[in-house]
Amino acid sequence: QVQLVESGGGLVQPGGSLRLSCAASGTIVSINTMGWYRQAPGKERELVALLSSGASTHYADSVKGRFTISRDTGKTTVYLQMSSLKTEDTAVYYCNADLLIPFMASTRSLEVWGQGTLVTVSS
Repeated sequence: QVQLVESGGGLVQPGGSLRLSCAASGTIVSINTMGWYRQAPGKERELVALLSSGASTHYADSVKGRFTISRDTGKTTVYLQMSSLKTEDTAVYYCNADLLIPFMASTRSLEVWGQGTLVTVSS
């Protein structure tokens, strides 16, 4: 069973920084993409940042220049470094992974979500 476990959320003042972590565990053949989404109260879940296995990145316009997504050398943990935080960044942040797992004599794709971690930006 593959799981994503997030950590690092909390309360921070506007202009501050936080780093979120997301660790994948279980039997994984390979990870295609890992990313972060967020959902603010009363709003739909939106993509924040995406990192492919080829190390290409994609950011939402609202976080470009402030957030950085990266992955550890073992490639099973993804980070989201958030700087210059604004009140509108307040949301539950979810980690997402698109990966391959063993299935029968081959593999199959699997999309996995973390449980979410709350980030509150407030003075």
